[in-house]
Amino acid sequence: MEPENHTTVTEFILLGLATNPEVKLLLFAVFLAIYTTTMIGNLLIASLVASEPLLHTPMYFLLGNLSFLDFCYATITAPKMLVGFLSRTNTITYGGCVSQIFFFHFIGGIKIFLLTIMAYDRYVAIFYPLRYMAIMNGTTCGGLVWASWIGGFVHSIVQVAIVVQLPFCGPNVLDNFYCDVPQVVKLACTNTFVVELLMVSNNGLVTLMCFVVLLVSYSILLAKLRAGSAPGRSKALSTCASHITVVTLIFGPCIYIYTRPFRSFPMDKAVAVLYTLITPVLNPFIYTLRNKDFKSALEKLKGKMPKLTL
Repeated sequence: MEPENHTTVTEFILLGLATNPEVKLLLFAVFLAIYTTTMIGNLLIASLVASEPLLHTPMYFLLGNLSFLDFCYATITAPKMLVGFLSRTNTITYGGCVSQIFFFHFIGGIKIFLLTIMAYDRYVAIFYPLRYMAIMNGTTCGGLVWASWIGGFVHSIVQVAIVVQLPFCGPNVLDNFYCDVPQVVKLACTNTFVVELLMVSNNGLVTLMCFVVLLVSYSILLAKLRAGSAPGRSKALSTCASHITVVTLIFGPCIYIYTRPFRSFPMDKAVAVLYTLITPVLNPFIYTLRNKDFKSALEKLKGKMPKLTL
């Protein structure tokens, strides 16, 4: 006999960040500006990496991919949140909620794997500078990026496979501005202890382990750079510092959300805003403000743009 499907919920209500109409309009303006900046900044970096020969190196190839992923990551949640600010009740269908969970963890998983690849790229560049281009050739970089996409897909499909097996037959209010595993699982009409344990193992522990490995790796790299006297040490130090900043901004909130029981805490929404909307808009500035190659590429781009005459 096939198990009966007890899922009767057809849509979820997203409470969002505010209920006061005036506050919602203010937040709409603020987050519209943030999302617009995110799109322009990240797509500009991805376009420059693709079109400018000066940036056709493994490091910038990986950075261009990260910028494209940041654009996708913000797009998964921001448009729905902006619509919610202009609506009395912000709802999302069950299918839409599951899709949002899938793409959210798909892109998020790719970013985590890509940051690990970027750490390996810096390791090779610092410890094996003469063999760097031979080791990190186009085939290797492309294969590593494809592997990160496959890893992200496997990670995400596991989340969705677990969620769709849960029965939803009563409450349908999510105290957030997007669908994510912790809030959705709490609404299931069954004991979710085992599910939460699986999710924490798949999300939290893996994320925490990757974060520790990355911090140890960058600590070794920084120690190597400070002990050396290579002419490019200053640039390498700046690059590693940028990577560590981004790793902390991405992994910190993820560890906070996914390494604990699925209960609500006062800081949950603020942390969610940080890693879904604020981090993607900060990354372009973190990587490019002190980067001479990007500044040169931007100057070339400005030179190619037609000048407006009155």
